[in-house]
Amino acid sequence: MNIVETYTGHVEPGGDAARRTLDALTITKLSVGPMDNNAYLLVCRAENEALLIDAANDPERISDLIGHGPDRPALKTVVTTHQHQDHWQALGAVAGANGSNTAAHPLDAEPLPIPPDFLVEHGDTVKVGQITLEVIHLRGHTPGSIALLYRDPAGHPHLFTGDSLFPGGVGKTNSPEKFKSLVDDVESRIFGELPDETWFYPGHGDDSTLGEQRPHVAEWRERGW
Repeated sequence: MNIVETYTGHVEPGGDAARRTLDALTITKLSVGPMDNNAYLLVCRAENEALLIDAANDPERISDLIGHGPDRPALKTVVTTHQHQDHWQALGAVAGANGSNTAAHPLDAEPLPIPPDFLVEHGDTVKVGQITLEVIHLRGHTPGSIALLYRDPAGHPHLFTGDSLFPGGVGKTNSPEKFKSLVDDVESRIFGELPDETWFYPGHGDDSTLGEQRPHVAEWRERGW
């Protein structure tokens, strides 16, 4: 698999992966499956240990992303951001092939194809090597949707939002009550806590920053989607 080292936040379905290299962590983004799902491979550079966010589809491409040589990272954990089927089509195959632990929020665990090895709730942390990721529960798209936050000590925060936050709005909800819940959580737990330079990585499509999206949160709430 070709991995582009110039990271813009855009990857093409079926195309190259893109890697962002931070001081302590690499983040590699890959589009998989017919719904242009993003899978994110995070690798602790000190320990060569990896965590995958959403084994969404195409287990062979994800395997190629991890690599096949002796220097490939050890995939210790696969985190599923939420229960929707397009985000876990490759979960069993990827976790099984790598002997990985799997994690999800308890409210979204039951529909997954394999039971999570551990459950995570709001305020918990997940480790990848020497890196700590914070779990943020965002209620509305599904009951147990989560985001993962890396506070880079050498730079800006990095936030993996699943289908709860995209450039242009929050994720899809199926009732006014669930929309209010999601936009409330996104406003208080993300925009209310994190700086404008926070870069966020959604479950589909291109990335953005909180600064680019912040001026529009009130518009999202007003329009109701």
